[in-house]
Amino acid sequence: MIDPRSMTEPVTPPYAGGGALARIGAEIWDHLWPWSRSGFQRQRAIQAAGLALALAATVAWVLAAMGNLTPGAIIGWWFGWSVFEVVVRLGSKPYVKEGPWWGQRYRKASPMDMICYVGFKNLLIGATLFLVLKSLGFIQL
Repeated sequence: MIDPRSMTEPVTPPYAGGGALARIGAEIWDHLWPWSRSGFQRQRAIQAAGLALALAATVAWVLAAMGNLTPGAIIGWWFGWSVFEVVVRLGSKPYVKEGPWWGQRYRKASPMDMICYVGFKNLLIGATLFLVLKSLGFIQL
């Protein structure tokens, strides 16, 4: 039965079911790896460009850790990656979690759902990376 409170139809991610530890690992992977096999089959150019941009953003973080990139530049790279990740995820993993973070209900993502999900997720990841690099003395703000 469809929940009338849900904004879109329910979706079951490929890692649904299984033990708690396996599900937690799969969910972490799902948050950090936006690509899927079906996404590559349907949108090869976008997915390949996404891989290239992710590699460039990773290099930018490494350059920031080495002290060769300003905080403004790394924020720009991270923002660029985040915008492209929305496109990649909509073609690869077009679902978002609904309800509390510990729940297991997912639904089809609208473009705005994906913008909010990716934006918040990458804000948390970026802030964590900045704090780690700052505490290690690599970034001077």
